[in-house]
Amino acid sequence: MRKVFSILVISALMIIISACGTDAKKNNDANNGAGPAEELTIKHQLDETKVKKNPEKVVVFDFGSLDTLDKLGIEPIALPKANIPKYLAKYEDEKYENVGSLKEPDFEKIHSLKPDLIIISGRQMELYDEFKAIAPTIFLGVDTEKYMESFESNARTIGKIFDKEDEVNKELSAIEDSIKALNEKASSLDGKSLVVLANEGKVSAYGPKSRFGIIHDVFGFAPVDDTIEVSTHGQSISFEYIVEKNPDYLFVVDRGAAVDGESSGKQIVENDMVEKTNAFKNDHIIYLDPDYWYLSGGGLESVSSMVKEVEGAIE
Repeated sequence: MRKVFSILVISALMIIISACGTDAKKNNDANNGAGPAEELTIKHQLDETKVKKNPEKVVVFDFGSLDTLDKLGIEPIALPKANIPKYLAKYEDEKYENVGSLKEPDFEKIHSLKPDLIIISGRQMELYDEFKAIAPTIFLGVDTEKYMESFESNARTIGKIFDKEDEVNKELSAIEDSIKALNEKASSLDGKSLVVLANEGKVSAYGPKSRFGIIHDVFGFAPVDDTIEVSTHGQSISFEYIVEKNPDYLFVVDRGAAVDGESSGKQIVENDMVEKTNAFKNDHIIYLDPDYWYLSGGGLESVSSMVKEVEGAIE
């Protein structure tokens, strides 16, 4: 009888010890963040991609997405460091790895970083398969034909991945309010506008649904020409064309200032011919910040600043 009792006591103790061990393991795992991380399925233009929620090691190849990440207090581990917009210059610091250029990624370096997430846009679209072979990759480029829809979708995607949805919605709401106010002013203007890119002594025009078409499609400025060809590089035009169309507002994006750091837009545009236009005569030639317009469009900060810049120019 005594022997049976001893066996029962020992068995009970073993069960208690085992339970304690299991609880301790559970607590230890919880404290160390063990267990599978939550995964999201992100639908984007190129694919459906499974992404770990709150990824720690992010490589970003789109400056618009970098802008949004920065606004939300999320830092990537790596990015291409050539032509970083001046307002994002902190990412030139050595603590952020350089992974090539926008058009020539350093895939070997990216692979060595073992990222949890890679974000790309239009300039890297054709390299998508190479990126996704390294890590989950999502495409967050802006669709110029549906600028606000795609911009908001991209921002919300980032908010969803990083548990920043409330912050994103707050920023988007503020931007929508500012755009509404700008649109009311722009739509009531008596005159038409033209957007041009100045580059190496030449100019190209952008109309509705184009790269800079947000000025017409969203902000509400009537275009001086509805038939401008939609293309990434714009429709090549002459200065005679500008005089013929005679815009009341002429918006200029200076590519040289963005890519080479040397501003030449004013010298290119304000020549003897353009001086004949209403835009020049009424001091309505508006030089847009190329950091926002050429390099990092589609970010929470850049879009907000684009609205403020244009609104300030017509007040």
